[in-house]
Amino acid sequence: MAQGPNYKVKFRRRREGKTNYYKRYTYVKSKTDRLVVRITNNYVIVSLMRFNPKGDETLAMAHSIELSKKFGWKGDLNNTPASYLTGFLLGIRAKKLNVQKITADIGLFTPSIGARVFYVIKGAIDAGLEIPMGDVEIDKDRIYGKHIAEYAEKLEQENPEKFNKQFSKYLARGLNPKDLPSHVEEVLNKIKASGE
Repeated sequence: MAQGPNYKVKFRRRREGKTNYYKRYTYVKSKTDRLVVRITNNYVIVSLMRFNPKGDETLAMAHSIELSKKFGWKGDLNNTPASYLTGFLLGIRAKKLNVQKITADIGLFTPSIGARVFYVIKGAIDAGLEIPMGDVEIDKDRIYGKHIAEYAEKLEQENPEKFNKQFSKYLARGLNPKDLPSHVEEVLNKIKASGE
């Protein structure tokens, strides 16, 4: 352990790698609500947060598991299309609360080209929210899972055994991965019609 008159122990959450206090300070100064995006190994979790000195308030939340439970989603719960749909769902809920402008909070995640976190933000923007995102390019084909469908089609022709193994969960849920783009469109329409 370092010692000496100039050594200062960092806050516990900073030492644990959970909070970047400088980023948080800038969010608080901006006085805007935050779109907090967290992607785990299994799910996409999106929250609309408002700063409060006593503790942040959660105004609205969307979890990718809702896609399967409420809207009949049969794909994976943490891939690019699920990220977009979860962001869209939160955007609709935020609009019902009359929230217009928010700031994206991606936490300690390092942004990279094609990252799912940007597809969550794009979903919220398409639902009608104003979120500054810079000049990040979003591939519309990836939103609808065309890259997954094309890979599945290629794999089925080249190695059917590997196709059945790799997409076993899709097939068990009753979805052929080649039909993913139309399935995304179907679930997106259900979300729009539900008026969540």
